[in-house]
Amino acid sequence: MIPTPPAGTITIAGKTVSRLGFGTMRLTNSGTWGDPDDRDTALSVLRRAVHTHGISHIDTADAYGPHTVEHLIREALHPYPDHVLIATKVGMVRPAPDQWKPLGNPFYLRACVEASLRRLKVERLELCYLHRIDPHVPPEEQIAVLHALQDEGKIGHLGLSKVTTDDIRYVAAHRPVAAVQNVLNTTDHHDPAVELCRNLNIPYVAYRPLDAGVLARAYGPAAPLHWLLSQGPHIAAILSTSRPQHLDDIVAAVQNGPA
Repeated sequence: MIPTPPAGTITIAGKTVSRLGFGTMRLTNSGTWGDPDDRDTALSVLRRAVHTHGISHIDTADAYGPHTVEHLIREALHPYPDHVLIATKVGMVRPAPDQWKPLGNPFYLRACVEASLRRLKVERLELCYLHRIDPHVPPEEQIAVLHALQDEGKIGHLGLSKVTTDDIRYVAAHRPVAAVQNVLNTTDHHDPAVELCRNLNIPYVAYRPLDAGVLARAYGPAAPLHWLLSQGPHIAAILSTSRPQHLDDIVAAVQNGPA
């Protein structure tokens, strides 16, 4: 039996998934670098999110580790339940802990997709985001190779991460955008992409919904998350934690409603 999602559902990349998703960035070591200190706990958090709490939207990136979390997801959840969406991102290199650099070379993007397919053990990435648009590579070249990978059946749906309204309009003019992932929370509460995505019927996936825990410590998790989800039915939120009990607490707070 599939557990009831804690905050309702939304359709992303052709799947009806939980509006409260699980972001996997913290399932690495410090600096989003290397394996976690406790691999068994990281695997437990992933399984608990899906099998206990009904979270069916798992968000990751090849840059987390790098590569670490895609391996963890495969170990914890493969074969993936039909109702679960695994979303990953490509287009970022990691020179060192806490360092991130966009790299939109088309050959690199293709290699990233091929490697993620192997690590996740799938024939198609159901939702693949361009992690960042590289300002040093013509955007049409970056988008063209991802569209080619769609045509080859290696990407199901294409998303955009940390983008402007102009970026969204440019890509959407050529082919549908499956999701936009930007920062949104009660501190960073103004993003014109929210309204544009509403108008274009694009799911908006908010990362840092609790501002890396700052809002949860100040107000508890319920009120900030309920504010976020109240911004429209096209909004989803990606929570992140490395601790099973913390995951339980956040889900319980959302289910109980804002204080």
